[in-house]
Amino acid sequence: MKFSEKWLREWVNPAIGTDDLSEQLSMAGLEVDGVEDAAAEFTGVVVGEVVECGKHPEADKLQITKINVGEAGDGELIDIVCGAKNCRAGLKVAVAMVGAVLPGNFKIKKAKLRGQPSFGMLCSFSELGMADDSDGILELPTDAPIGKNVREYLNLDDKIIEIDLTPNRSDCLGIAGVAREVGVLNNIDVNTLDVQPVAATITDSVSIELVDPDACPKYLGRVIKGINLNATTPIWLAEKLRRSGIRSIDPVVDITNYVLIELGHPMHAFDLAKIEGGIKVRRATENEELVLLDENKVKLTKDTLVIADHQKPLAIAGVFGGLDSGVKSDTTDILLESAFFNPVVMAGTARSYGLHTDASHRYERGVDYELQHAAMERATALLVEIAGGEVGPIVEAVSEANLPEQTAIVLRRNRLDRVLGHVVSDEEVTTILSRLGLRVEFTGDSWKAISPSFRFDINIEEDLIEEVARVYGYNNIPNISPVATLSMPKRDESKLDRTTFAKSLVNLGYQEAITYSFVDPKVQEKLFPNAETLVLPHPISADMSVMRLSLWSGLLPTVVHNQNRQQSRVRLFETGLRFVPDQASEMNIKQEPMLSGVVTGSVMGESWSEKSRPVDFYDVKADVEALLAKCVSAQEFAFKPLPSDSKLANALHPGQSAEIYRNDKLIGHIGAVHPGIEKSLGLNGKTFVFELELNALINRKLPQAKAVSKFPSNRRDLAIVVKEEVNAGDVLKSIENIGENQLVDLNLFDVYRGDGIDDGYKSLALSLILQDVEKTLDELEINTKIDHVISMLTEQFGATLRD
Repeated sequence: MKFSEKWLREWVNPAIGTDDLSEQLSMAGLEVDGVEDAAAEFTGVVVGEVVECGKHPEADKLQITKINVGEAGDGELIDIVCGAKNCRAGLKVAVAMVGAVLPGNFKIKKAKLRGQPSFGMLCSFSELGMADDSDGILELPTDAPIGKNVREYLNLDDKIIEIDLTPNRSDCLGIAGVAREVGVLNNIDVNTLDVQPVAATITDSVSIELVDPDACPKYLGRVIKGINLNATTPIWLAEKLRRSGIRSIDPVVDITNYVLIELGHPMHAFDLAKIEGGIKVRRATENEELVLLDENKVKLTKDTLVIADHQKPLAIAGVFGGLDSGVKSDTTDILLESAFFNPVVMAGTARSYGLHTDASHRYERGVDYELQHAAMERATALLVEIAGGEVGPIVEAVSEANLPEQTAIVLRRNRLDRVLGHVVSDEEVTTILSRLGLRVEFTGDSWKAISPSFRFDINIEEDLIEEVARVYGYNNIPNISPVATLSMPKRDESKLDRTTFAKSLVNLGYQEAITYSFVDPKVQEKLFPNAETLVLPHPISADMSVMRLSLWSGLLPTVVHNQNRQQSRVRLFETGLRFVPDQASEMNIKQEPMLSGVVTGSVMGESWSEKSRPVDFYDVKADVEALLAKCVSAQEFAFKPLPSDSKLANALHPGQSAEIYRNDKLIGHIGAVHPGIEKSLGLNGKTFVFELELNALINRKLPQAKAVSKFPSNRRDLAIVVKEEVNAGDVLKSIENIGENQLVDLNLFDVYRGDGIDDGYKSLALSLILQDVEKTLDELEINTKIDHVISMLTEQFGATLRD
């Protein structure tokens, strides 16, 4: 928000300079983004009056004027040639005398224009550095004193301060709020605005109905007839608006904008002739249409709050007015609006239509719900003073039950001291809270405070502690280093953390990615069609509107992003939460930490010593097995083909995907992305993904040290024939289960299909290493163990020994 420093000092004038004031505001949480001059530097410009204005004999677009500048011209009229269309006799203007220096070090000298002498220049806003462009010369009020320095007359030795407010400080989105803050920080009184009720001179009014009182608990309307929109906005008001970054348009718009900046309360004016019946504050009907003031037509959603008459919508409540009901150049009768809208209802409304207005910015954050009458009376008084008109009575519709409740908050003395680490006296705490507008009662060891209607951010004890610290001054709290004793924490070696897996993947050539938890619903729908997802009520954008069911929803678009930038070999991993709807959980959603990865391109980077080949399923499976090996219990894990009815059947390639189990519990998936998904997402080349539940990996089996056997080991090879559908991993696991301590190594070293093997069967060649720690195994013991294995394989898998 921008504002004039002089305007602020009309309300409160601390005995500090601009720099100190800016520093004070920033340290109090109202960060000053910038300070600039209200006008560029210039000298020698005075107020003058156009006495004569005639056409130039040699140029159609030029005029010859005689200007009275009073004592600045020694009492004589001076000749100036001017090209402005709005130059006319009787006009008060800004005259740059000969010798004046304008912005950009432009010096005014005597000159001849088309043969006519010119002893100065009539200036526009832009030529005085007060605007980027302007249509004509600057028109000053008729009572401007001739000969007076323009800088002094317009108070241009001023600063424009711009502050960046956090969303919780909506109370400072007006000069009154900033002044209140400055008064508290400097412990000085703030001038109050004397708003007197404007007596009604006519009985005309418009009925108001709150159809949705929860969204709009209070709405005020007032009819004003016979206004003159051709009236000129006073220079003092236009200048205050300019220094607030707002362009002057017409008296009605200027006054509503002025009240917005002065009090922080948005207002709107409707053309009374366009209102059919009365006012209804209601929700829009689905696809109801409204043409906005910027001439864009929008289709309203059923959640949008609108201001309507008995036939049609007039405006999006608290956001933007409609074109048809807006004030136009021929408008003479208006309905002035002053309302309070529920911030929760307003949140996201403007953004959903691609809009952001000064009004929506304030209503989304919260407007003082006791300010509507004062804003209405202030705007009415200014309108009558500037544009005339007859005033009707204020019509108010209010639902007291739906207005925000003021809750009492208790601040404990010991809690305040403990959080601040410093003791602020009881009297100072009471003074700070009282000056902030809270109603305070001190009972000896605690304060009971009720927040004012303009502070929506004070709800709990910590909020009061923050206010005390902020106003007291963080710089006034001494720096005391904390004193603590150090002790080594206990660490459970059987627990693995995220970093262990991250380092392992980095060593395998992966790079860590961080993507948003909210993802594109179109991408997620392709990966998980018809899956239930958590939809954000107020998303940042349409392509970030649902919470991810898998980290793949963010990683796969990241691969596309990299491939579009000539990165053909991509290996990424990410750890983070996935959000799965679950009605049985307390929050109706499960947040599960996951570890995911994506691989595409070649196995190795380009090299003269290695032949390039594309990555395949087994390369990625090896990377996953390296992660699982961290758990030191490889036998607990198993890879099983992905069933056709799996929820990931649409996302992964059939025949090149698997489920990952730990002790028969599903903990993850691995596989190639389905070709259809690759094409629709724009992936270039075969892409492989994996995802594991982190909580299923954090427990590892600690290695147990034991003596190395002094006795020889014995190897026996078996070649067995089993059906094609028999999983070799199941065979190995069964042998391990009966091998006991004497089986020290087991390996599958060949798989054969071909001559000598029937169709539908395969041959598995296995090596078994047997060894005992206490004795040398004799041939009988070895054969007995091998026979036991063969019998088990025959019984469980129908295996036969290969001839």
